[in-house]
Amino acid sequence: MRYILKRLVVLVVTLFIISALSFIAFQLIPGDPVTKMLGVEATPERIAQLRELLGLDRSVMVRYFEWLSGFVTGDFGLSYSYSTPVSQLLGDKVITTSTLSAMAFALVVLISIPAGFLLARLSDIRSKGKGAAARRALATLAGAVNQIIMSIPPFFAGIILTYIFGLVLRLFTPGAFVSYSSGAGGFLLYLLFPALAIALPRSAMVVKLLRGSIQGELQGDYVRTAYSRGGSRFYVLIRHVARNAILPVVTFLAMTLADIVAGSIIIEQVFAIPGTGRLLLLSISNRDYPVVQAIVVFIASLVVVVNFLADLAYQYIDPRIRLG
Repeated sequence: MRYILKRLVVLVVTLFIISALSFIAFQLIPGDPVTKMLGVEATPERIAQLRELLGLDRSVMVRYFEWLSGFVTGDFGLSYSYSTPVSQLLGDKVITTSTLSAMAFALVVLISIPAGFLLARLSDIRSKGKGAAARRALATLAGAVNQIIMSIPPFFAGIILTYIFGLVLRLFTPGAFVSYSSGAGGFLLYLLFPALAIALPRSAMVVKLLRGSIQGELQGDYVRTAYSRGGSRFYVLIRHVARNAILPVVTFLAMTLADIVAGSIIIEQVFAIPGTGRLLLLSISNRDYPVVQAIVVFIASLVVVVNFLADLAYQYIDPRIRLG
């Protein structure tokens, strides 16, 4: 319990620092959103009037704490470009991006964990008997294919998947996004292929990491002891090796989820998905700082929370962390 409380304190402090840094950073960026909104020919009186209306005439610290108190209660401010609440702009887009990220992460886990264990078992140097050489040759080939997949950028994978499944097989219509309000089935089917484009290269990374971790654990004394007691290769791999080999993978998966959320911005452009990525790019060009701040803090908060959950999973898998 003490470990969890300490991690919670670190979580809260980290979120506070992130919110402060993100807010201050956007105040230091050159350029005036008021001038962007009114144009360079606006009169000083009109500029001063709009700055007062938007609260930009107050000090940075006053504006930050006003923004923070509103952010905690779900009030992210008013968009400079659309003159509507930021929370209203983000509503559907956050759901779309979150669903895409969750699907991509689920695909990473479902593909990489079984593939990593299978590849490690095929390449086990202890494997002998009939077919052992063929299994190792297959493992070498699979490792080469995995390396190729790992080197493919997600946006290029998205282009390939769009061509194969969209234009050739016609399983979805590229550019014809289906919102979740129009039907959950069509919504999830459309997001499946961009999620797969995000997941494939990252799955290959996890497979390589897990394979190396398992091969390292297989050299341990406890594995030789388990074999000497008559345990089969499959039993030893699952019962003894898996728990230790999965530890570095848990940390990497947490970083992978954070990378997926950030990487979804590019994939949304490839598949014409109206998520937070398109809104973020448009808001940056329009200097719509309330929208940009809300998206940045949302993504950063998600990353911090995911790492917190990874810490909890890590100490559950390895009790030595709790004892430490």
